[in-house]
Amino acid sequence: MKFNGIIFDLDGVICSTDEYHYLAWKALAEELGIRDFNREDNMKQRGVSRMESLKVVLAKSDRVYTPEQKLELAERKNGMYKKMLNNMSPKDLDDDVLSTLTSLRKMGLKLAIGSSSKNTPAILKQIGLGDFFDAVADGNCITKSKPDPEVFLKAAQMIGLPPQDCLVVEDAYSGIDAGKSGGFTTAGIGTARDYEHTDIRLDKFSDLLKI
Repeated sequence: MKFNGIIFDLDGVICSTDEYHYLAWKALAEELGIRDFNREDNMKQRGVSRMESLKVVLAKSDRVYTPEQKLELAERKNGMYKKMLNNMSPKDLDDDVLSTLTSLRKMGLKLAIGSSSKNTPAILKQIGLGDFFDAVADGNCITKSKPDPEVFLKAAQMIGLPPQDCLVVEDAYSGIDAGKSGGFTTAGIGTARDYEHTDIRLDKFSDLLKI
């Protein structure tokens, strides 16, 4: 391993809460009378902030909402989502992910999370990784969401390493763009695997051990 630290996105990399996000946004959309919010729309919400995700929903509405109303809608969705997160458990952590993380830790690497989600601490606790990572940079400590590199730069700072010594692991295009603009080498998994700007392509999580 030529890196001293690895910064992981959370959702879609360490675990998956995509279905919970989709169900919560769809429930909000239906409350607003929007019947045609679908999974394709949900794909546009990947890797971006809560307010940016709300824009995707409201683009399907003829109604104009004030900034205050938008904040209330975003909080309403988050309330529904957080209730759904209570269903998560260590069973939602894939064996391949857990064994790979354990091996990386034994190799002496610094491991961090870089996620735009404000629910990151709660999710990590639910899946049994509440105290596993050396640092967690998330939506609670940043002002700009991906593709801005702020969250990754903050994570690198928290583990005391420069960007060139860290690998960023992402599943979203916006996350890869954030990593690249921050001066990091990027590894893409899932959707981001075949993204043209991805540096290293992962077929599975444990491929990290081959780098």
